[in-house]
Amino acid sequence: MDSRRIRFALPLLGVFLAASLPTFAVEPPEDLVVYGGTASGVMTAYSAAKDGLRVVLLEPGAHLGGMVTGGLSATDLGHFTIIGGYARYFYMKAAAHYGVRNLDLPANWLSEPHVDETLFRDMLKDAGVKVYFHERVREKNGVIRSGKLISSITTADGTQWSAKIFADCSYEGELMAQSHVSYTWGRESSSEYDESLAGVRAHTPQHQFLWPLSPYDDQHHLLPEINPGPLAAPGSGDKKVQAYNFRLILTTDPADRLPFPKPKGYDRTRFALLERYLGEFQQHRGRAPRVRDFFNPVLIPNHKADFNNNGPVSTDYIGHSWTYPEASYAEKAAIWQDTLLYTESFVYFLSHDPSVQESLRNEMNEWGLPKDEFEDTEHWPFQLYIREGRRIIGAYVMRQSDLQTDRTKPDSVGMGSYNSDSHNIQRVAMSDGTVQNEGDVQVPVQPYEIPYRTITPKPNESENLFVPVCLSATHASYSSVRMESQYMILGQAAGEAAALAIQKHTTIQDVSIADLQQKLREHGAILHLAQEFQAGSQPSVR
Repeated sequence: MDSRRIRFALPLLGVFLAASLPTFAVEPPEDLVVYGGTASGVMTAYSAAKDGLRVVLLEPGAHLGGMVTGGLSATDLGHFTIIGGYARYFYMKAAAHYGVRNLDLPANWLSEPHVDETLFRDMLKDAGVKVYFHERVREKNGVIRSGKLISSITTADGTQWSAKIFADCSYEGELMAQSHVSYTWGRESSSEYDESLAGVRAHTPQHQFLWPLSPYDDQHHLLPEINPGPLAAPGSGDKKVQAYNFRLILTTDPADRLPFPKPKGYDRTRFALLERYLGEFQQHRGRAPRVRDFFNPVLIPNHKADFNNNGPVSTDYIGHSWTYPEASYAEKAAIWQDTLLYTESFVYFLSHDPSVQESLRNEMNEWGLPKDEFEDTEHWPFQLYIREGRRIIGAYVMRQSDLQTDRTKPDSVGMGSYNSDSHNIQRVAMSDGTVQNEGDVQVPVQPYEIPYRTITPKPNESENLFVPVCLSATHASYSSVRMESQYMILGQAAGEAAALAIQKHTTIQDVSIADLQQKLREHGAILHLAQEFQAGSQPSVR
């Protein structure tokens, strides 16, 4: 047994007091264990360590930053002046790498994945956070509780990690799911929380087929990648989640560009619907198809771009993410690899298949995989874009009205402002003989406040667990608050609150909101609609 395993196998002893963290006969080796090295996890660990806590960060993979370093370089900003605190500090440091000294323009928020990961690593090193990679919570019996408190977690190699407080900052909510707290996934019905954006959509205008297209071949067999239907009633709930994808970083720099390889397991027949769509494109659109009809490339520094999903058939692997939230680790890995194969195959099809117009193939091949990104994953992103999975049902459930009409909160710990944005959930053969995508939501919102209660469990379920990523929100509200900058903002709030809970010997639910908000403001956070943001100001960094 190595020394690390011995250290973190210390027993957790003590008397558990009402409405307070325990007094330990033997102090746990750490104050806070953060699970998941996402951008939110980094900010949770960094803010807590800056407040003097002993912090360990456990990352199941080999990288820090989650989607921020895993392909999502085109930061989803909304009203970017409401992004404050350590999140803004990070983006200021990223901009400074390119000689930019302010964040006054959306273009100033864009940076390369390898640059961002270096910044995250440097921040954690500066704060004294101990980081361990390849540490995934054991799939079963990975969480040990005593009363309403988590006392330790065990990772797959048998190492036990004890702490006073825990934070699950993973996209999957693996620690949260084993902690005996309430959670959900999928879409609520429109009637459950009185939400017009909830449930099955009656009309999905965006990322839709632009003319009627048959889902069947000449023998009336359903083409690949289409659900036979029927479509459920509008507004009805289900356990389906929006499509996942890989956010590609591609380059036009000949010195940095690698050609798109033919993937092992490539099967062009899975793109029969796309082939039909391309074959009719000129007739219906009056021009040849272009790259932007199938991707949304956003330019980032050094001749690169973040390629996101766009159009009716793109990188979104529609209909293949439904089982992911509750899947076993092996099943999750299979979905992950299947999504990667789909993505590699989609790019190869558009860049090489003879049925694709030559002009589109040529335009695709102006781009390629960057040699200096994702070097240990063959230059494809290492992070699957898990847009939505499990969601805790916490002390407060955020809903559509919190984005639109009830936008202020007394316990605000940060703000959101990005559109209600859910990607398509299914591709269905309709009763009228056409194929349609269903589930996309794109509705503008004004800035709104995010309550502290969304990142804490119900008090009767757990008193020392934060959940800043799989936070307490309906599908309709999560579609806006799920952006990386908001995850980072909520991570800072969790870290600051953990420090207050330990200093005041209280549960996380009983942390003084006034004290927490004062501390967040001291570190540059933007908490309220009426709070004026001074452009160019930065949080204090200690």
